Amino acid sequence: MSRTSKVPMGQKIAFGFGMLANQMFPAILGIFMVVLVEDLGFSGWMWSLVFLFPRIFDAITDPIMGFISDNTKSKWGRRRQYVLIGGVLMGIAYIFMWQLYKVDGVQYNFWYFFLWSLVFYLGLTIFSVPYVAMGYEMSDDFHERTNIMAIAQFIGQWAWVIAPLFWIIMYDESWFPSADVAVKELAIWVAIPCAICALVPAIFIKSDSTLNEDYEPLNSSNIGNSLMKIFESFVAAFKIKEFRKLCGATFLIFNAFNTVAALTFFVIVYKLFNGDAGASGIWVSMFGCLGALGTTFIVIPAVAWMSKKLGKKKAFMLSQSISLVGYIMLYFLFIPGKPWMYIIALPFFSFGIGSLFTIMMSMTADVIDIDEINTGKRREGIFGAIYWWMVKVGYGIAGALSGVIITVVGFNSDLATTDQQAAVDDLHAFFCFFPMVGTILAMLIMRNYSITEERALEIRSQLAIQKETKNEGHFDKQSILKNN
Repeated sequence: MSRTSKVPMGQKIAFGFGMLANQMFPAILGIFMVVLVEDLGFSGWMWSLVFLFPRIFDAITDPIMGFISDNTKSKWGRRRQYVLIGGVLMGIAYIFMWQLYKVDGVQYNFWYFFLWSLVFYLGLTIFSVPYVAMGYEMSDDFHERTNIMAIAQFIGQWAWVIAPLFWIIMYDESWFPSADVAVKELAIWVAIPCAICALVPAIFIKSDSTLNEDYEPLNSSNIGNSLMKIFESFVAAFKIKEFRKLCGATFLIFNAFNTVAALTFFVIVYKLFNGDAGASGIWVSMFGCLGALGTTFIVIPAVAWMSKKLGKKKAFMLSQSISLVGYIMLYFLFIPGKPWMYIIALPFFSFGIGSLFTIMMSMTADVIDIDEINTGKRREGIFGAIYWWMVKVGYGIAGALSGVIITVVGFNSDLATTDQQAAVDDLHAFFCFFPMVGTILAMLIMRNYSITEERALEIRSQLAIQKETKNEGHFDKQSILKNN
């Protein structure tokens, strides 16, 4: 893909549809996962394993996919064909993954779900790594990169608006007799439209041919050398201090948030409704829907504006500071009998995770320019793979920690709140304060982040000179060959 300063709106929207798929699959997956414990009898350690190991597998395959994508020679370019294949594989695996029957027993369902989830995450890797790289290479302009990511996140955030509505459908007996029956059918209705959205960037975002590019060979006889190149790429990427900061801060914020996000159902139902899921009505769904709507219509536009006016680092620091206020408010506004009170905290709370990827993905594109100066190569795939490796490993650890927290506090979903008040209170405390720790540590990491708009312009100027010199050298070489 040839990079430009300004990107047509149609291309930004096409990229955004891919983000909707990239977020919808895991958003609804997180909701469906509750069924494994509540309805199918999975234990805390099973919950931890199905969260952690498939994502570790996914994280291992990401760098390999990044290397393959960066070095693919094709008339379709480096990315599009993989985005298409991965989108189809994700959709198929998602459907089969949720065909679980209680009569088959806990052990069988555990291994069935575990193995199909590996297939799903393989499809996610094949799709997401080249897809994210597409976004990084769409523009070389400092602010246009933020605009691209803001529009993509605006579209992608609708996943988090829609997904919580599945709480209502799953536990409404007028729809389905039980939640485990619901997920079998709902998985089909999720997978098909999400897979279609995943194919949109593959179809509509055009790429230049890479048949004549000087890339690393991808043949099987060169696999050992390729793996060494992947390792070398990792080392080179992490030598860039600013990239280490982005990865570390993202890991902390995303990991801490998702550790407690998996507990949302239990905190609302048991803290506010004494363990009666039916009585909780729409309030579990409302938490996610209103938070996502706040992100879509308040956080993302505000962050894009702050980034342009204040710079990306200051926008990040201010957004995360606002989120800390939100977490504190949630601790005091979860009041039994008054569930509507938590709504007051949601606009503040949403600034944390809601602003994260808009800013961080734009910053990563800036860092890739530094890498091009150092190496002379555009390696969006590798950087995207490393960055999202941090996200996915964090998500896996978060899921495992959720199971650990449930075990440590002694929470039991078969008991009412009155029989385990201390455990429910501890769960609520973790829910509010654990993300604050991750956020504060991330802010400490980012306090010295150094790529400003002025430095980004200097880097672009250096790249322009570097490319001009390279082109002149290529022209001179061609002239010599011609004369000889």
